Amino acid sequence: MVLGLRLHSALYPSWGLACLLPRSFASCPGKSDSCLTMPQLGLLHRRAWASLLGQLRRPPGAVCIRVVHSHSQVAEATLTSQLKPHQEKSNFIIKTPKGTRDLSPQQMVVREKILDMVVSCFKRHGAKGLDTPAFELKEMLTEKYGEDSMLIYDLKDQGGELLSLRYDLTVPFARYLAMNKVKKMKRYHVGKVWRRESPTIVQGRYREFCQCDFDIAGQFDPMIPDAECLKIMCEILSGLQLGDFLIKVNDRRILDGIFAVCGIPESKFHAICSSIDKLDKMSWKDVRHEMVAKKGLAPEVADRIGDYVQCHGGVSLVEQMFQDSELSQNQHALEGLRDLKLLFEYLTLFGVAEKISFDLSLARGLDYYTGVIYEAVLLQTSARAGEEPLNVGSVAAGGRYDGLVGMFDPKGHKVPCVGLSIGVERIFSIVEQRMKNVGEKIRTTETEVFVATPQKNFLQERLKLIAELWDAGIKAELMYKNNPKLLTQLRYCENMGIPLMVIIGEQELKEGVIKLRSVASREEVAIKRENLVAEVQKRLSES
Repeated sequence: MVLGLRLHSALYPSWGLACLLPRSFASCPGKSDSCLTMPQLGLLHRRAWASLLGQLRRPPGAVCIRVVHSHSQVAEATLTSQLKPHQEKSNFIIKTPKGTRDLSPQQMVVREKILDMVVSCFKRHGAKGLDTPAFELKEMLTEKYGEDSMLIYDLKDQGGELLSLRYDLTVPFARYLAMNKVKKMKRYHVGKVWRRESPTIVQGRYREFCQCDFDIAGQFDPMIPDAECLKIMCEILSGLQLGDFLIKVNDRRILDGIFAVCGIPESKFHAICSSIDKLDKMSWKDVRHEMVAKKGLAPEVADRIGDYVQCHGGVSLVEQMFQDSELSQNQHALEGLRDLKLLFEYLTLFGVAEKISFDLSLARGLDYYTGVIYEAVLLQTSARAGEEPLNVGSVAAGGRYDGLVGMFDPKGHKVPCVGLSIGVERIFSIVEQRMKNVGEKIRTTETEVFVATPQKNFLQERLKLIAELWDAGIKAELMYKNNPKLLTQLRYCENMGIPLMVIIGEQELKEGVIKLRSVASREEVAIKRENLVAEVQKRLSES
């Protein structure tokens, strides 16, 4: 093998062995090429050898160019192939990745009920479904999320495209609108998103989680779509019976106006907005320290901001802000205050104004928001008095983003949008905890009828019966055994909560009847074989 490499050096002396070997093998300080002996080269795996020897057949220029690009690939292939065989099985831990989890059948039942309620509300308001890829071109997601951009999951290059897992469902929706030149759309989207943040499982925070979004795209009169989004939030949170809740409302234009009158340079608006967005997790003292020490804000400017962002109230606070001599002179702030006043009028007509609070500390750190923003928080999450509340943060949020679609359109054409996102994982954490507290048993199947027999050699008759039930749209099961014991079948029905049992045996077959058993009451009645489906459907409709 060494002779082969020296032959190549003799044929192409200007290139030498350094062109063929990874850097760790190609340099040997203070020694000649002869120091690359067979034992040292033998450290390479056979795949690496094959890659290197393949270069010998190429012209010298092609060899160097190709190897420069493949050094890391050879090293990676070598390490991968050598590491795995030497891993001891005793050290191998089977687990889900950090910030993710499996959902058991019991958990899936709860999750599906929550999702069904959310989606049915979206449909009630006229939304149509939409889905987008789980990953997007990286450039589509950059500069959309402010400081949170560092949480985006980037994927390894797979054929010339730099890709990232989607961070939310809003940016892909804006990309869809621009790509398909859609000017008006009311859509809902349920899907997983990924964020590379520190997970807090007990608070329903994960790296992989599900979002349920509702958005209205198009040019409409002010605040009508925005009011409907807040109405939808109220309907969903009330329907899920999570307890008392409050929806905080603000406007990015008002925040920008506050920053301007306080003397913050426009270049720092987004950075300071990200700091204020942490007020639901940090004290004002800590947020002020971050703005001064880390973001270079003057202490007196930070104090002026504090006078504003610690205010919250209802429509009366909106009127109070109109009387602020400095803020009322700022055009952006004035536009935001006028829209909020109109919004409260519509919310009053919808009957949900008492659930809304004008909160100047609400910032929503995402860069794409341009107008009204909102966030729903639970005021009480415990199921019983005296229980420690489960702090899960916000359970729904959203706002207006009029410029996002224009960022994707080649000509910059804007499509105004407003929407909301329901935090399903956090809601699920609350519901799951409550069910544990009360010891509620969950059915994991929807089976309505179980086909059974007390005797042997009745598999064919059971198969005929269950096929008839299935064809009638009835949810039915049987045991996958030729001759199951009746007691085993009865216990299965009781454990799974199956309400009805159809029993056939020799006597029933001879008389042309079927026994229909109520699992809960254990009462049995004989019905004619031809009336089976009708009787079962009648019983199910009455239950």
